[in-house]
Amino acid sequence: MPNTHVAVQRLGIFGGAFDPPHLAHVALVEAAVAQLQLDQVCVLPTGQAWHKPRNLSDAAHRLAMTRLAFAHLSNVLVDEREILRSGPSYTVDTLHELQKEYPMAQLYLLLGDDQRRSLSSWRQIDEIERIAIICAAGRDMAVRAWNEESGDAPTNLSLSNTLQARIRSLDMPLMPHSATDIRVLSATEQALTGLVTPAVERYIHEHHLYRPH
Repeated sequence: MPNTHVAVQRLGIFGGAFDPPHLAHVALVEAAVAQLQLDQVCVLPTGQAWHKPRNLSDAAHRLAMTRLAFAHLSNVLVDEREILRSGPSYTVDTLHELQKEYPMAQLYLLLGDDQRRSLSSWRQIDEIERIAIICAAGRDMAVRAWNEESGDAPTNLSLSNTLQARIRSLDMPLMPHSATDIRVLSATEQALTGLVTPAVERYIHEHHLYRPH
């Protein structure tokens, strides 16, 4: 059986809690595919997040919703390795694994703007920068749309001039989506139209996610 990984020359990597995945997440991936001419994007729901101030929803639900959110994009692979990994999940470990699996590909790490500004707190950021080209949503992206995916990590940490200069910006429309707001709306059984895909909205309501216990 041929190794299809060989054909991938440009591989995007996009991780996050996806609790839930919303339309700004989808828009970022679509922009990255178009602007960076990516052959494939690995979307990775976080497993045990070392930086999260709250408990995440069950991994099975977050994985299912992520698959629904990106189902229309044929070049997106929802990858569950971080969920299956024991212990804290670090981006640098995932990049090392993907580098071995796709030895011929250039890796592109996709980030929201808030993630960009918290990079100084990431484990082995110099190694991350060595392995992958870091690409982030443009600074006009509403910051709070990404607070959930960066784990509310400090955003006032300065990046080195060298690293800052090497981060590529993705041209993104203003999309002030917030996973926190979506969970609040869901808790009161309000419509999520325009915030998540219809399939994700159905899943949230059918499984009574984010309802008060």
